[in-house]
Amino acid sequence: MTALQGHPANALPPITWQKLPADFPLPDEPVESNLQPLLAAALRESLELAGLILESMLITSNFGLCATVADKTIVKAPDWVYVPSVHPLPSGEIRRSYTPQAEGEKPALVMEFISATEGGEYSINPHYPYGKWYFYEQILSIPVYVIFHPQIGVLEVYFLVQGKYQQQPPDENGRFWIEALGLFLGVWMGRKAELESYWLRWWDKSGNLLPWGSELVEQERQRAEQERQRAEQERQRAQQAEQKADRLAQRLRAMGINPEEI
Repeated sequence: MTALQGHPANALPPITWQKLPADFPLPDEPVESNLQPLLAAALRESLELAGLILESMLITSNFGLCATVADKTIVKAPDWVYVPSVHPLPSGEIRRSYTPQAEGEKPALVMEFISATEGGEYSINPHYPYGKWYFYEQILSIPVYVIFHPQIGVLEVYFLVQGKYQQQPPDENGRFWIEALGLFLGVWMGRKAELESYWLRWWDKSGNLLPWGSELVEQERQRAEQERQRAEQERQRAQQAEQKADRLAQRLRAMGINPEEI
C-alpha cells in the first residue's frame, strides 16, 4: 500500500534540536484507556526478560519527543518509543523528555495505540502544532511508525521510504519484521492483567514468542509439576520393584532356600 495522500509540498521551516529547559511545562493529559499503559508495559516487559534492553537504550511510553521548528517547541508523546542509543544523564538527573540529536540518536520506532476517540495518529497537519504523522515522518524522520487498534486487533506498520511512510504487508504469520530490534511484531489474543484483549507481542527470528513474566512463572510451575510427577512415578517403580523382590524372597524361603545366600 502507498503512503497517505495529501502531504504538502512546501518546505519545512528550519528545524533545530534544543534540549528542553528543566522548567518547560510538558503536556499532562491522562491516557484514554487503561489498556494503553498495559500494552506499553507488556512490550517492554518481554524485551527486558529476554535480556534485550541495554542501559544505553531509551524504551518508554507516553513520553515527550521534542523538536524546535521555526523557534516553536513541538512536543509529541507517543504511546511507545524505542531509541537505540541516548547520551547518559548526569548522576541523579531524571529524563523528562527527549530531543533527538541533542540527547542521542533519533527514535528507531514509535507506536500509537488508537483509543475510542482518535488522537491525530493519522494527522498530516503541516502547521504548528503539527499532526503526529507529519511530526514523526517529516520532522523527526522516524524509520518505523506503528499504529495499533487494540479494540479490533488491527496492526499497521509503516516504513519510511524516500521520506514518506509506506504501509508494509505482514508475513505469512501475520507479523512484521522490525530490523532495529531484530524481532517480529504481531498481534496476540489472550489474557494478561485480568484483561482479555488483543495484545502486541514480540517473536524472535526463529518464531519463538518472547514470554511475559506471568508466562515464565506458569512455565516454571508446569516444569515443577512434571518433575513432581516424574519423581512420583520413580518412587512407585522403586516401590513395585521392592515388593517384587520381597515376593521372590518369600517363594525362595518357602522352597527352603535362603535368598541371602544366593
